[in-house]
Amino acid sequence: MTQNLLLDIGDIFKGLLEQSGIMNGSVENYIMLGISFVLFFLAIVKKFEPLLLLPIAFGMFLVNIPGAYRIVWGEYVANITELSEFTAAGGVLPQGYIFSDGKIVEEISGNIAELTTFTELNGVIPNGFTLKEGIVEALHTYDNVIPSSRGLLWYLFFGVEHVIYPPLIFLGIGAMTDFGPLISNPKSMLIGAAAQLGIFIALFFAVLCFDDLAAACSIAIIGGADGPTAIYVTQKMSQYTDKNLLSAIAIAAYSYMALIPLIQKPIMRLLVPKKERAIKMTQLRKVAKLEKIIFPITVTLVVGLLLPDAMPLLGMLMLGNLLKESGVTERLSSQAQNGLMNTITIFLGICVGSKAFGSVFLSVETLEIIALGLFAFAFGTIGGLLMGRIMCKLSGGKINPLIGSAGVSAVPMAARISEDVGRETDPSNHLLMHAMGPNVAGVIGSAIAAGFLISLF
Repeated sequence: MTQNLLLDIGDIFKGLLEQSGIMNGSVENYIMLGISFVLFFLAIVKKFEPLLLLPIAFGMFLVNIPGAYRIVWGEYVANITELSEFTAAGGVLPQGYIFSDGKIVEEISGNIAELTTFTELNGVIPNGFTLKEGIVEALHTYDNVIPSSRGLLWYLFFGVEHVIYPPLIFLGIGAMTDFGPLISNPKSMLIGAAAQLGIFIALFFAVLCFDDLAAACSIAIIGGADGPTAIYVTQKMSQYTDKNLLSAIAIAAYSYMALIPLIQKPIMRLLVPKKERAIKMTQLRKVAKLEKIIFPITVTLVVGLLLPDAMPLLGMLMLGNLLKESGVTERLSSQAQNGLMNTITIFLGICVGSKAFGSVFLSVETLEIIALGLFAFAFGTIGGLLMGRIMCKLSGGKINPLIGSAGVSAVPMAARISEDVGRETDPSNHLLMHAMGPNVAGVIGSAIAAGFLISLF
């Protein structure tokens, strides 16, 4: 009896050991853990945008702890190739799933009378829905696996998968940002537009590398230096490509945003002569409250009429700013700037990091995406600086070209770098408020660029 009990206890401990992370780790897991430690160092010690980098690093750290993935993300029962072969041989899919057009589809059914009636009148069923036996069904597609259990991160990722978080981030950015410098100096829009150069140059090379326009659009948007926009475009494009790009693109976009000082400063010193870096700009005019109220409404109307696909991002950006500038919604503005913004930033950062699972993230394709993203970001900076130099010449030396680097969307980080490099040349030179104009223009420009890329499809 005692011997059997000891054997049972031994089997229990053996089972625990076999299920532990120690016995289930891979080389890829440990490499990604090492990368997460580097990001921890940059966020905590070097203070490179810790609000972004720390949640990303922890999400990456969490899912790559050997054995933790199936707990924090979920478990999956079959990959698409095995399951398609299984069903072709007469097997049966798990309840609630069908196999259609090379994809495993989870059926989420509901009798939506209005939509059913609409389709009977030769209307169009929205993407993601099908009509079956008089019932309109919503389809949730999985590219290569079926979830048999779902962890915490799976549920948090719902906001990324259905592009809920990025517009909410834009709402917070709008509520935190003063559009006054842009309204005071509308010419800043030219710099914001020129800084989108990186997106379209990278688009050309990404098409050559991947021979897939949807994937190329997702990669190119990294050049806008805007993590939420990159996620938004990538998820919108996911239905048009069979490539799983989100983890690489999101990590690249947010990492480059955090590493702006390392990327932009050498380019700025190289392209802008010391004499021009020392130019002092005159103080901006004071913008009236009425102008600040009219601006977000006008921009939303004009861009909405021309490019409706930009509205989810741009509309939320302008709503946040209107809450701030109207003066009658202080509580809403405060919530958008603080509680909501902080919560969504945590969720988005963890979700982005959690997609960097070793066996998926470490690939040649990922390295190509990261390289093209850096290329796009660098040329976005170059485009803004070149426009800054042109405007400097045309203004007779009244515009400091350094503010051109702020034309990328990373607000207010890029504007701070313009200030830093200007003060390296002349400690009494203050460019921050002048750089905020192009910086805000860059945010608007990246949202418009995202809408344009989406409208292609």
